[in-house]
Parts: sequence; C-alpha cells; structure tokens
Amino acid sequence: MTQQQLIDHIPDNASPVLEAKNLTRRFGGLVAVNDVSFTVPKNEIFGVIGPNGAGKTTLFNLITGIINPSSGQLIYQNEDISKLRPHKIAAKGIARTFQNIRLFGDLSPLENVIIARHLHTKSNFFTGVLGLPFALNEEHKTKQKALELLELMGLVDRADEKARNLPYGDQRRLEIARALALNPEVLLLDEPAAGMNPSEKQLLSAFIREIRAQFNLTVILIEHHVPLVMGLCDRIAVLNFGKLIALGKPTEVKSDPAVMEAYLGAE
Repeated sequence: MTQQQLIDHIPDNASPVLEAKNLTRRFGGLVAVNDVSFTVPKNEIFGVIGPNGAGKTTLFNLITGIINPSSGQLIYQNEDISKLRPHKIAAKGIARTFQNIRLFGDLSPLENVIIARHLHTKSNFFTGVLGLPFALNEEHKTKQKALELLELMGLVDRADEKARNLPYGDQRRLEIARALALNPEVLLLDEPAAGMNPSEKQLLSAFIREIRAQFNLTVILIEHHVPLVMGLCDRIAVLNFGKLIALGKPTEVKSDPAVMEAYLGAE
C-alpha cells in the first residue's frame, strides 16, 4: 500500500474518535515515529503491532501526552490534543495501561483504584478533613465504584491485600481496573497479554470484548502475540522502524508482503 492508501483505508460511515495526522517524533537523529497517519472509529478494537523498536510504545506515549510530537497532530473528538499534559488528556477520556506494570505496590488494589477515580471527584483534602456531607457522599460513591471494578476483574476478594503481593495476572487486571476508573472513552492497552499462557490469552480476548461493550469503549492495544491480535482486533496498524507499513482488517494485514517480511515472517 502507498502512504495515501494507508491514510484513506478506514471503515465506511465510521465515526472517528481519534486521528493521527502525519505524526512524527524525533529523539536527536532517531525518528521513533515517522509521519504516521490513521483514524480510529468509535467502539473499534484497533491493534498496533510491529517488531521490537518499531515505535509502538512511543506512539502510545504521544497519544497520552507523556511526550509531545516533533510534528504532526493528534485529534481527539475534533480537538487537537498534541500539546496537552497527561492529566489533561486523561480527564478528556483517554486512559492507558503500561508494558511494565506501574501500580502502587504498598497500597491495596482498592486504594489503587480509588486514587485513579479521584480524577473525577470534586472534593479535596480540606472538604474531606472537615467531613462535609457532599465530600463524605462522594467518598462513599468512589469506594463503591472501585469495588465494582475490582469485582468485574475478579479481584474483590483481594481488595485489601498489598498490590505487590498479587500474582502477575492479577496485577495486569488491576491495571485495567485502574484505567477504567478514569471513565475513559478510549482505553490503550500496552501488551496486556505479556506473561500469560494460551488459556489466559483467550480469556483476555473475551474480557476485552466484554469491557468494550459494557463501557462503550474504543480500545487500542499493542501486542506481540499475533494470533491474539488477529482474532481480536477489527483493524490493525503495523509499524516498522517508526513508519506505518500496513493498515487494515486482520486478513488484509496478514497477507501483506511488507508485514510478512518485517514481522509475521519472523514469527
């Protein structure tokens, strides 16, 4: 596919929620993301694959404001978010998990989710200390929402343990619960199946579909396990050395010669 074909290859009658326009990020002489353009429609499960060093995590860091693009734009719901700080982007409805788990290890799963939920609360330290009724009511609702998310993840029975003591798979689920606590419209999952066995990966795929439907989400995920991506995603973008080399439905991407050479062939 040519670059123009890649840009234009989006579903008919799709309602876009996120769009990358000629997105580029340079680190000195290294171009980690190179003139990448794509559109993600609402409620799509959109996969991003590519070899190590292809620019996938850099792309996620751009979308979530951890780094800013050197050039190009990120449009979220018709608003340019290219220069916004991470907390502003999260407040607008974009949440993520990380390739390396980033939990508060000495806090409980319940406390981890409550902290994330506080982005959407109006009370503060002083209203809490004063015990004002609206603050107490909001605190109660926040805790109940956190418990609901932990129950959804199968973690409610371990709500009060230290997060660092949870098994690896439970920590992954806790990260997703914490991201969902932000009430996102777009959920970015960075290698959610890392370290999972085949049966756990199948359960993860079903779970991602479930939360997509339950929370009316658009899901964008980075994943190295190609069969999972091919079976789960509506469309897939393939990066190689920072450039977008393929974009389309799984069957289209899987048979693309450039993809087979750069990534799938290596598998």
